[in-house]
Amino acid sequence: MNQTDISVFDLSPSEKPQLVEDLWDDLAATPEAVPLHDWQKEELAGRKRNPMMNPASGLTWAEVKKRVRSPYDRGASESAKTLEIGVR
Repeated sequence: MNQTDISVFDLSPSEKPQLVEDLWDDLAATPEAVPLHDWQKEELAGRKRNPMMNPASGLTWAEVKKRVRSPYDRGASESAKTLEIGVR
């Protein structure tokens, strides 16, 4: 890259989300190349273990969609606060 290249700060508001999406897609193409800290690995392992040890703690996909689409539902807002949803 040279000094005449455009800066990310020069992008329009509509171009910035596209750049983020392109970057995310690039990272997702090789997830094994993305470094993780030990605490992140432990967190992921714990989240993976929870639904396996307690299947009733998860939600069906239909339940997840209902909660996401019902932001004014008391149950949906409470679960959104914790954001610990397992999908079964």
